[in-house]
Amino acid sequence: GGLRPHQKKKKKKKRGKKKSGAAQRAAAEDDEAFQQWCQNALEVTKNVTENMSPEELMRPPQAFWGYKYSGSLRPAFVSPQMKMPEGWLMPDYATESNGASHSERNGPKEVPILEGASLETMREACRLGREVLDIAARFMKVGVTGDQIDRIVYQACVDRKIYPSPLNYYRFPKSVCVSPNEVICHGIPDSRPIEDGDIVNLDISIYHQGYHSDLNETFFVGECDEESHRLVRTAYSALQAASEMIRPGTFYRDLGNVIHAETVKGNCAVVTTYCGHGVGQLFHGPPKVPHYRKNKAVGVMKPGHVFTIEPMVNLGSNGGDRTWPDDWTAVTKDGKRSAQFEHTFLVTEQGCEVLTRRIGTSPAAMPQFDPAMFQR
Repeated sequence: GGLRPHQKKKKKKKRGKKKSGAAQRAAAEDDEAFQQWCQNALEVTKNVTENMSPEELMRPPQAFWGYKYSGSLRPAFVSPQMKMPEGWLMPDYATESNGASHSERNGPKEVPILEGASLETMREACRLGREVLDIAARFMKVGVTGDQIDRIVYQACVDRKIYPSPLNYYRFPKSVCVSPNEVICHGIPDSRPIEDGDIVNLDISIYHQGYHSDLNETFFVGECDEESHRLVRTAYSALQAASEMIRPGTFYRDLGNVIHAETVKGNCAVVTTYCGHGVGQLFHGPPKVPHYRKNKAVGVMKPGHVFTIEPMVNLGSNGGDRTWPDDWTAVTKDGKRSAQFEHTFLVTEQGCEVLTRRIGTSPAAMPQFDPAMFQR
């Protein structure tokens, strides 16, 4: 309707004068409190990077000497791994020297059905994961390093008495994955300052009272080019299209078809190496959720199933990936940029619940894409 929203707006203007001043003050106070918290978090997690020169911080680790890169990104210094405080509730791999998860290796073949108290704990784990991602994203801006983002995530987890799931998982050295530009996933937070024009994916997983949650978003840092905007929008649309299929009776293998269709529409390619997965008592468990068409995934959705969908999308027609010599960082084969979004979903009787949704958005569906949501 043309006129009505317009008239409403006018009314709002009259009423909203005083409020906006108070609201602005509240926002400024909130901002100040957040900056203070970040400052404290960086202070209590201080590490060797404080005393290193910019040259030392930007020197690639020895494993990379002589390595031929596919793109322009270079690795930088990675600070030593942090440990969680004593007496923390931790997943089985947290204290293993090789980071192996025995519960995953010996885990169930069937998809668990979550209900009752365990579902409530899972909901809480997802809410906490969302809080931590929002904090990390709010902190991220031009000039901030992956190392600093990692310390912010670590401290946010300590404050909430939760464990950052990536920490020591198969010896992953950090609490969060920070994946800029041509990094597809599993970027190790290092000492490179984030630059204007970068796109950066932040992937958060946390462990709360025996349950893991998992989510990620890709952000525009400063002024990004049109291709990057198309890429990020396509990655979001691919996840959104797949999420619309979640309901009892959907075959897991069918999600790959809609993800592929969306990706091709955006002149991009989906990465076939990495899949969505069941999540809960295990960080990664059944079902397997491939993101490409004609996949052979087993199983049908039932109420109580909880899993992630997390399509990784590359610019251009090459969905190929390769792994850096750090044995974790996955990059595009041709050096072009890659983007990704991920949610943890619950299958309900009616459809789905987006367990890792943003505060204030519908539990039953992802909101329409708005670049402002991801602008830093």
